[in-house]
Amino acid sequence: MHNTLPLLQATDFPALQRGRLGTLQVNLGYRCNQTCLHCHVNAGPSRTEAMDDATVELIPRVLAARDLATLDLTGGAPELHPRFRWLVEASRNLGVKVTDRCNLTILSEPGQEGLAEFLAEQGVEVVASLPCYLEENVDEQRGEGVFARSIAGLRQLNALGYGQAGSGLDLHLVHNPLGAGLPPPQAGLQAAYKAELKARYGIVFNRLYSLANMPILRFGSTLVSKGQFADYMRLLKSSHNPDNLEQVMCRELVSVDWQGRLYDCDFNQMLGLPLRGPAMLADLLTRDIAGCPIRIADHCYGCTAGQGSSCGGALDDSRCGT
Repeated sequence: MHNTLPLLQATDFPALQRGRLGTLQVNLGYRCNQTCLHCHVNAGPSRTEAMDDATVELIPRVLAARDLATLDLTGGAPELHPRFRWLVEASRNLGVKVTDRCNLTILSEPGQEGLAEFLAEQGVEVVASLPCYLEENVDEQRGEGVFARSIAGLRQLNALGYGQAGSGLDLHLVHNPLGAGLPPPQAGLQAAYKAELKARYGIVFNRLYSLANMPILRFGSTLVSKGQFADYMRLLKSSHNPDNLEQVMCRELVSVDWQGRLYDCDFNQMLGLPLRGPAMLADLLTRDIAGCPIRIADHCYGCTAGQGSSCGGALDDSRCGT
């Protein structure tokens, strides 16, 4: 696999500083039941990295110490971690909002019986990957049969109230472009997703998050192999929208890897660019990171290009219409 960090480190991206911390985003490990072409984590079934018990049990203490509003759980497939359900319950007992970044097929994996019901009982927000509403596009990006299993997972969540008006159970979908291009405007794409999924499969959801693919790890390596890396970076830079700088996720979110190390965002975690400030999760028990400078490189243009991208989808409402 090609290492794209040397191609990204020399940057003219604007300097950024952190604001008040509101979200703890935790990567519980890199094991996943899927191997997706766009995956910036390089996750898959053969990965064995997983957070140890001591670090998992530290998370609720940090949430309380920093009075954080949101715990954002990711991976790999975060649900494959043996302490996933314990962590969700402990965090919800603190009144913290929990987001599960779910690939949908995990709901039908052996050993995950009752997972959807558990998420509903705990009031967990589900952010589910579905790069397209067309079967052939999803299977090309994520593997044969993934679309059918994803639709089954969405129907299972809908039956529990997810995405239904007034249920309080939020179900958001995530779109990633299939190749080396920017995602289309979020509002129009969301309308198409809602219409197509409802008409074809009877599926409803709350919002669509449209994210640009990051030129790192698996996707970045593919760009290098195809000779498309330089062109993709030119696209990101030429599409830079400075209005997005005030809303990028790294201003209020900190990313934690499976070993408890801190990063400004999930992308910096995958590139091995640690936070400038406290180094470990335990440090957040006593230290505030507001005002710390944010580590930047050329991949940051992926968050500010066009309508912008973050864990909550497009950033610039004037461009995406949301």
